[in-house]
Amino acid sequence: MNELIRWQVVDPNSGAPLDQQCGHVEVIVPIATSTIAGCEDCLREGSEWVHLRECLTCGRIRCCDNSPRQHSTAHWKADGHPLLRSVEPGESWAWCYPEELFLLPLDD
Repeated sequence: MNELIRWQVVDPNSGAPLDQQCGHVEVIVPIATSTIAGCEDCLREGSEWVHLRECLTCGRIRCCDNSPRQHSTAHWKADGHPLLRSVEPGESWAWCYPEELFLLPLDD
């Protein structure tokens, strides 16, 4: 189960907080994270991935848009799950597809 994280909208280049809100962060609840070590769709298809992302609605792991198959974006378009987060080591950002907003964890 992943923990509930509070997110803030930031400038993707500088990381500076922006005076914007993401209306989708309220729908995030703790979810069971996939235990599969890779893009679930790429593993099933036998394709390659570059970076991994976790859907913050269902917890499934998919590949990024730099990957040949872009499964995270395909998942959003097919299922409408609006938020994902990076699961790459050292990265703690999230992305809102419908509002095209970059998010960082809000320090408490």
